[in-house]
Amino acid sequence: MIGPPRGGRRLPAWFAGVAVFLLALGLAGSLAIRHPFAQEHAPAAAPTAVPVSTATVERRDMPVYLAGLGTVQSNNAVQVRARVDGALMSVPVEEGQEVKAGAVVAVIDPRPYQAALDQAAAKRQQDQAQLDNARRDLARTSALVRQDFASRQQFDQNTAAVAQMTAAVAGDAAAVEAARVNLSFCAITAPFDARVGLRQIDPGNLIHAADATPIMTLTQIHPVAVVFTLPQADLPRLAAAMRARQLAVTALPAEGDAALDQGTLVTIDNAVDPATGTIKLKAVFPNAANQLWPGQFVRARLLLDTARGAVTMPSAAVQHGPAGLFAWVVRPDGTAVREAVTLVSDDGQSAILAHGPPVGTVVVVSGQSRLDDGAHVAVAREKAAA
Repeated sequence: MIGPPRGGRRLPAWFAGVAVFLLALGLAGSLAIRHPFAQEHAPAAAPTAVPVSTATVERRDMPVYLAGLGTVQSNNAVQVRARVDGALMSVPVEEGQEVKAGAVVAVIDPRPYQAALDQAAAKRQQDQAQLDNARRDLARTSALVRQDFASRQQFDQNTAAVAQMTAAVAGDAAAVEAARVNLSFCAITAPFDARVGLRQIDPGNLIHAADATPIMTLTQIHPVAVVFTLPQADLPRLAAAMRARQLAVTALPAEGDAALDQGTLVTIDNAVDPATGTIKLKAVFPNAANQLWPGQFVRARLLLDTARGAVTMPSAAVQHGPAGLFAWVVRPDGTAVREAVTLVSDDGQSAILAHGPPVGTVVVVSGQSRLDDGAHVAVAREKAAA
């Protein structure tokens, strides 16, 4: 306690303030000296766990698929054109209508061609009458020649007349048939079961056989084909599987996994494309629900085989690294480590392992971008096997 000095004189007021300031400054210095020591001996913070999703390596029967991009093609397609000139009288079908083989799809004015047929038929009748008369003349001349009442020259002339009229009648028959064919061209029929496309020429227009624009198009969509490609490396086992059984093919949309239709593989092309190293394949689909349209891009998934008791993991667990394929394996202590894998096949959903983690191993299927060897993980959820 600071009291008055001897002799009864009091210290100035500012002296007490300076004393308090020095005391506070000394206390702060002692705390600053002790602070690094306290930090040095503080316990280390626990490492942050990376949130991930996991799945378990399983053993099960797995279908082995080959997948490729393809295009839907019509088995049959035709452009409806006129084979004779004339006015387009009618189009007795609607756009988008499905017609049977033999159905009339367009009618050209038949009257000129009917008249030509009648004219050819009349000419044949005329020549046939002349042929009958020539044959009777030849018969009479033949009898007279045997009795020497007619000359041999007359007999030869009548024989030649019969041959000439016979040829004329044959020519008339050909003309009649040609006129009949031209008349049949006036009614254009569907050559196969098909769907009618958009009409490009309306009734009432004059059309010619040489016109470049078709009246309409007819396309067969039941069944329909899909032509797709696969790498040439798949050709040996694909050919072996085709010899053993008929292979099923699923048509999938360009985006999404909902199957459009189920079909069968028909054939493999007879040559590999050297520019791309791929081989073309053709599959046929019934297309009962009209899900496939000519020109449509699809994904074709071919069931090659079924691997019995295969070791599998989700495709999302397979990662690409500088040294090849690997997967993040979760150890019992909750840390993740890389492990190299070798695949037999991968259909985008499940991968079949040739070498890799054993059955029962937990692998990371999402959140791999934040992992490093030895990183602690926190399993957010475990995904079911595909």
